[in-house]
Amino acid sequence: MADGMVAGMANTVGQSTKLASSHASHAQPGKPVSPPVYRQSTLTFETVAELDAVKGSAFTYGRHGNPTTRQIERLLCDLEGAHGAMLTPSGLSAITTAISAVVRPGDHILVADSVYGPTREFCDRTLRRWGVDVTYYAPTIGSQIGTLMRSTTRLVVAESPGSLTFEMQDIPALAEAAHWHGALLMIDNTWGTPLHFASFAHGVDISVHSASKYIGGHADLCMGVILAAEPVYGEIRACYRELGLAVGADDAALALRGLRTLAPRLACHQRGAINIAAWLYGRPEVADVLYPALPTAAGHAIWRRDFTGACGLFGVLLRDAYDARTVASMVNRLSLFSLGYSWGGFESLVLPCDPRGTRTATTWAHEGALVRFHIGLENVDDLKADLDRALRTLNDKTTA
Repeated sequence: MADGMVAGMANTVGQSTKLASSHASHAQPGKPVSPPVYRQSTLTFETVAELDAVKGSAFTYGRHGNPTTRQIERLLCDLEGAHGAMLTPSGLSAITTAISAVVRPGDHILVADSVYGPTREFCDRTLRRWGVDVTYYAPTIGSQIGTLMRSTTRLVVAESPGSLTFEMQDIPALAEAAHWHGALLMIDNTWGTPLHFASFAHGVDISVHSASKYIGGHADLCMGVILAAEPVYGEIRACYRELGLAVGADDAALALRGLRTLAPRLACHQRGAINIAAWLYGRPEVADVLYPALPTAAGHAIWRRDFTGACGLFGVLLRDAYDARTVASMVNRLSLFSLGYSWGGFESLVLPCDPRGTRTATTWAHEGALVRFHIGLENVDDLKADLDRALRTLNDKTTA
């Protein structure tokens, strides 16, 4: 009954209701809320006619998916407004597969200078080896990106905000310029998530996510997602199948479990992050806080216009009085923030960053150290107390 009710209300219920109420569909009475885990490689059929009837339209081999992966794909499409979705073994594989599907030798692509580091490596090494020309652009270029377009420009690769330096990009302006010149727009929407940025409503053609982050939500999953608009979906799906990409049944079950609680988890991450980011902004050790949800942030106006919420990830620029050794000592003193890559799980994380060596179109002009924080689900007062103890050591070392 609940399934039918939600299906009939698909265009009127909120996103959190969609996530919590999209149960597995089973005909038998006493059906489980969560679907079974479909561990499968070989699928069998009763007759040749039965096999022929489902070719290309249903599951014929384990790599082609199962009811769990299909449920995730449909749910993500519904949330973000895509035509179709594909699950990949990692966020990076989602990025590289989507790009590989749409570019050809001789094409030109534009890539945000703030893009995820491994994406830049793929563009600089693999794409250039394939004969694809890559130009990096300033993340805040907006509609002026049209001045960089060529007759061979096939794709614009955006990431808004950047996951290290948090520049907000004017996605509608990028989309208009890209489409005017016959190019596609792709965005890494991991920070925004399908809940907080409706990418396709803002003109995006391809949206990719690291499901290892908030979709999984428990730091125990590696997975990526490609979402695509109808005109380009078939091209990407064909490349996806030809590359032999698939996700395991247990990973798919973990991703679906994470999706169920995405809305309340994100709300908690956002509340904690806004509280702590505003508190850090007033600290004497801090030069700036790079968090689009803060009114003081450079990209706040774009975030407020285009996004419906934020996540728990932001950057902190420290005053330039602190050298690298002093900052490292401060980070080492944190007890509730674990030192590590990735983000989007239940735990708080910290990572010193240096974006200076990865810029080619722009110059990172800030002299102070950049430290990235992910605010987890811990008590906010406990996290602030931990940060306070560590930050105070900066002043001790500076005045010693």
